Amino acid sequence: MSVMSPSNGFSVLRNRNFSFYLAARVLGTLAVQMQSVAIGWQVYQMTGSLFDLGLIGLAQFAPFLVLILLAGHTADRYNRRLIIILCLLTQLLCGSLLLAFTVSGIGVVWPVFAVLVLFGSARAFMMPATQAVLRNMVPNESFSQAVALSSSAFHVAVIVGPVLGGLLYIAGPSTVYLAAAALLVLSVILMTLTTSAPQAVNKEPATWHTVLEGLRFVWSRPIMLGAISLDLFAVLFGGATALLPAYAHDVLQVDSAGLGLLRTAPGVGAALCSVLLAFYPIRRRVGAWMFGGVAVFGLATLVLGWSASFPVALAALFLLGAGDMVSVYVRHLLVQFETPDEIRGRVSAVNAVFIGASNELGEFESGLTAGWFGLTRAILFGGAATLAVTAIWIFKFPVLSRMDRFPHHQKEEEEKTAAAREAKPGA
Repeated sequence: MSVMSPSNGFSVLRNRNFSFYLAARVLGTLAVQMQSVAIGWQVYQMTGSLFDLGLIGLAQFAPFLVLILLAGHTADRYNRRLIIILCLLTQLLCGSLLLAFTVSGIGVVWPVFAVLVLFGSARAFMMPATQAVLRNMVPNESFSQAVALSSSAFHVAVIVGPVLGGLLYIAGPSTVYLAAAALLVLSVILMTLTTSAPQAVNKEPATWHTVLEGLRFVWSRPIMLGAISLDLFAVLFGGATALLPAYAHDVLQVDSAGLGLLRTAPGVGAALCSVLLAFYPIRRRVGAWMFGGVAVFGLATLVLGWSASFPVALAALFLLGAGDMVSVYVRHLLVQFETPDEIRGRVSAVNAVFIGASNELGEFESGLTAGWFGLTRAILFGGAATLAVTAIWIFKFPVLSRMDRFPHHQKEEEEKTAAAREAKPGA
């Protein structure tokens, strides 16, 4: 990593649009993380079923998978800022419904899953718009820092959200849902204070050809395909965080506050790593850094499965988050820098499909394998599968594993070299 000065690391915050966007994203993510702790704990207390914990992820992923490619086309055709605002309002509606169900003393879980379907639909449209709009808000020279700071702020919310959710849950799930709704209101207000960022608008109607353009683009670029698919399969099998409510209750024997700390630990690791990346961005041996981060993720999952100690579990989850952050950072820069703005929403949608599959579908896979093999064996299986995927992808995508510089950095260096040669006398 190359050294950067502190002023360069935070100078992007002078951008008004980016600062408001960042604050809105932090508050919205904080609300969602608080809700996720309450939902997992509430569902597990109601049913005691590991399979139902997996269904929480599936309920969000199913509509996400159906809608995400159309959402990418929408992000290229319509104002991305307005899409984000509408999605935040939908998330606010979901939180309000969860609050209403809880206050009414609901005794079954299917209405919660129905709300999660609506939440997954909003998330489908929000993810490509959120990823694509960041590229429009900041200049090229600040984008790497914007990615790192945005990821850092996101993981700060991931750190604080579960802790607050776990502590507030002591007063009851309705307290969590009420606080989350208030944060979402603030998030909507902040996002409305931003101004529309310039974007290349796609005027083509939604057809199979235009909707699938992002998928064709990714498929034609082995480096991008390898980076996105590595994250998909590694996190798909290593998604042990879905089992944390059961792991906290049955293995570590801690309460909801302890669960909040466990949910926080990956965010702490990811946030600290992303702050380092803001000041010391990866510029050389990019492929090695990415595969190394995924390998650390897998090893940390194995340690989590082997341990029955609360401090060791926290340390393993911390390393899990840090390793995942390195992979996320590399993948995001590859996707955003190498994609033309007119199809950035659709390519971001493809990226979001892989992220969603690795997260929500990974949660379902974890719940399913836990139901089959038991809690500890399911976590160990996930860690081993992640390491196996890492090894396979090193050989399957050698152009990615051996990549030294980001393609856009390599191109910039070549252009500088060519310009220097032309400037020499007698050249």
